[in-house]
Amino acid sequence: MTFARIHGWLRAHPLAGDAALAGVVLVCMVVGSFADPHGSNGPVFGTRTPSVTALVLAVLGAVSLALRRRNPLAVLGLTGGVTVADLLAGNSPAPIAIAPVVALYTVAAHTDRATTYRVGITTMGVLTATAMCFGDAPWYAQENVAVLAWTGLAATAGDAVRSRRAIVESIRERAERAERTREEEARRRVAEERLRIARDLHDVVAHHIALVNVQAGVAAHVMDKRPDQAKEALAHVREASRSALNELRATVGLLRQSGDPEAPTEPAPGLALLDDLLAGFRRAGLPVELAPLDPAVRAGLPAAVDLAAYRVIQEALTNVRKHAGPDAKAEVSVVRVGPNTEVTVLDNGTGNGDGAAGGGGGGHGLLGMRERVSALGGTCTAGPRYGGGFRVQAILPVKTADTARTALTRDAAAVRAAEGPGEGCA
Repeated sequence: MTFARIHGWLRAHPLAGDAALAGVVLVCMVVGSFADPHGSNGPVFGTRTPSVTALVLAVLGAVSLALRRRNPLAVLGLTGGVTVADLLAGNSPAPIAIAPVVALYTVAAHTDRATTYRVGITTMGVLTATAMCFGDAPWYAQENVAVLAWTGLAATAGDAVRSRRAIVESIRERAERAERTREEEARRRVAEERLRIARDLHDVVAHHIALVNVQAGVAAHVMDKRPDQAKEALAHVREASRSALNELRATVGLLRQSGDPEAPTEPAPGLALLDDLLAGFRRAGLPVELAPLDPAVRAGLPAAVDLAAYRVIQEALTNVRKHAGPDAKAEVSVVRVGPNTEVTVLDNGTGNGDGAAGGGGGGHGLLGMRERVSALGGTCTAGPRYGGGFRVQAILPVKTADTARTALTRDAAAVRAAEGPGEGCA
């Protein structure tokens, strides 16, 4: 615990730490200057006294180490020059070489590998050659070889420390980037889910309320003269409102927690309910013809494509009923063309094309259709037909939906495996 506090304090006060290191180096150099390295059993103290010049050079080299982090190359040049001057004076390289060794380590730890190679080889060559040529010992002396070994070791150790720091920093950056990506993905999925629920609510409300509005108007118009027809219209109102409530309950149920036992489990609407959908429009007074369904369509579509096709038809027919005029007729076709399913809704109405397209001047009908189809990688086009009427066509890629669903499942499994046991999915 004490070591951790000391390490934290040194990281917070690097200049003080370097000054302390410079003091330690100075003590080592001064003590080493009083030792004779040529004793029979190792260095001998008390037989040698360093010159004033040697002590001044030692102090200058050690003091410069206090600035080693601020300008490593300049400090290395200064300590190297001091060492060369001391060697030219005929002194032993052992004490004074400590300063350039520390400085070379700092250069290697704070610069790139190419700089370390260039500067390290130059420092080793210059100091070793100077020691061999001008030192007080023969050129083959052990202390001259030690200069080469210690400078090489300093460069290697500094480069290893720099590499480790780079790896740790890279891991930290990847972890932070992964965390940011996870948060962004979570926000994106929340936004997509909100948009999807908004589209479903719009489709349900717009469709059923339009039918209720039409039937209520019919009931009010014939209430006095044809009460039987008014009762039939009110029955249709009740049926449409019941359907709206059921679909709203299913949609709102998606917002419940997965463990809620009261959450509805009814399947989402699809082309299997297309006949019921068209029957509702026919009861509301809109003649609708359905082209024979393609056998490939009857064989079944992916759930997302099936729901999108149903919603496109529902919204398009709702717009026809609201905007195409009282005498409008509609045609619906769903065919499989290669890897795509094409959904087309045509009408011969005489209403305002903008209203039909926009779902009532500023509504979200076509926008929701395009978003729903685009989410599956398809395209949705809508516009006036030549000769009158309106046309809505959606092209839904079936294979893309299958591939996306498989990829999503695979990615989710990979994420769970990468997170390991005990960690939840984001």
